[in-house]
Amino acid sequence: MYTVIGTPRSRANRVIWILEELGEPYDLVPALPQSEEIRALNPAGKVPALLVDGAVLTDSVAIVQFLADRHGRFTFPAGTIERARQDSFTQFCVDEIEGALWTAAKNSLFHPEEIRVPAIKDVCRMEFDTALKTLEARLGEGPYVMGAEFTVPDLLFGQCAGWAAAAKFDLPKEGALHAYFKRLRERPAYRALMQKVAEAA
Repeated sequence: MYTVIGTPRSRANRVIWILEELGEPYDLVPALPQSEEIRALNPAGKVPALLVDGAVLTDSVAIVQFLADRHGRFTFPAGTIERARQDSFTQFCVDEIEGALWTAAKNSLFHPEEIRVPAIKDVCRMEFDTALKTLEARLGEGPYVMGAEFTVPDLLFGQCAGWAAAAKFDLPKEGALHAYFKRLRERPAYRALMQKVAEAA
């Protein structure tokens, strides 16, 4: 049994999504960023945390990759060329797509108001649009970024697309990238996650 600490309306939704994909049982303990509950587990005060086998794991990307590795699903083996390519997509998502979304969010909601730089959100939108063009060019033939198999970076791209929609960033309305994001949203595990997000609203 896994215990996820965080709310479905945060990056904890990545961990919930992969656990739904894996069909593994888990408990969800709601905790907000910077709350006493999460700071007791992660000094940075960030969600999510995962409790497993008496250990505390933090940082959503690391947790998702750990779960994929542990269960031998949604990932290629470490040390293979395929895994290096998979990790390249993961790093691209974190750097180029999530980076733009998170910088915009910090300057809209999270930084103290007196140090926010609202104008940087225009830069973030430009960077996001550029990253989407790069992702479309890298998609290839398969239904997913690594071809036929759904893997960790697909989950991250799908979560970021949902974040972007909520933040009113422009997403493609047609074409290969639009179809890709639609495939991700149609996965039963993603729909299960969205039910939990709705219940937490």
